[in-house]
Amino acid sequence: MRKWGLVVTFFYALIVLVLLVPAAVLLVSSEPFSLSQVATAYRSAGTWVMVGIAVAGEVLLLWLSVDTTKKRLKPRTHIAISALTTGAFLALTSVVVVLAVALARWGDKGIPDSVNGISIWSALLVLWLIWSVVFYRMWRNASDPVTRAVAWLFRGSVLELLVAVPAHVIVRRRHDCCAPIVTSFGIYSGIAIMLLSFGPSVLLLYKKRMERYARNDRPMK
Repeated sequence: MRKWGLVVTFFYALIVLVLLVPAAVLLVSSEPFSLSQVATAYRSAGTWVMVGIAVAGEVLLLWLSVDTTKKRLKPRTHIAISALTTGAFLALTSVVVVLAVALARWGDKGIPDSVNGISIWSALLVLWLIWSVVFYRMWRNASDPVTRAVAWLFRGSVLELLVAVPAHVIVRRRHDCCAPIVTSFGIYSGIAIMLLSFGPSVLLLYKKRMERYARNDRPMK
C-alpha cells in the first residue's frame, strides 16, 4: 500500500507540473500561447511553492490512509494532521471564492488598494485555524477522519470551480488587467485540490477491499 501511495503521489506531481501549470499560463496570458511563457512560469519561485504545497498535502493524506504498519499511532495525532491539512486547503478555497466573486462583480476594483500580500496571508492564516478547529471538533471521534477530509476537499474544490470558472469568463470578456490572474489561479487550485482528493479516495477503497479479502481468507476456528 505504501508503494502505491508513492506511485499515486508521483503521478499527481507529474499532472500538476506537466498539465496544470501550462494550463494556468494559458488561462492567464492574453497573448498567443508559447513555450517561453511556460518556461518563465517554471522559473518562478511562486509556481514551485504552490506545487510543493499541493504535493505535500497529497503526501500527508496518503501517508495517513495507507499506513499499514503494526505500530498504531494515537488517533489524536491522526485527526490533528488531517484537520490541519484540510483546513489549509479549505482556507485557500474560501479566499479564492471570495476574491473571484468580488472581481467578477467589480473587476480590478474588487480588491481595494489597502489589500496587500500581508492582508491576504493573514486572512489565509485565520481561515486555516478556523477550518482546522471546525474539522477537528466535528470529526475528532470519527474512525476514519481521512475519508471525511477527502470529502470536504472534493466538495470545496467543486464549489471553487463553480465560482472561479464563470468569474474568469466574465473578467476576460471585460478585458480586466489583474483579475484574470486571480480567477485563473482559482481554476488551477480547484482542479489541483480535486485531483488531490482522488488519490486518497482510490487507495482507501483499495485498502478496504484488501482488508475484506484478508478477513474472508482467514481460516475458521
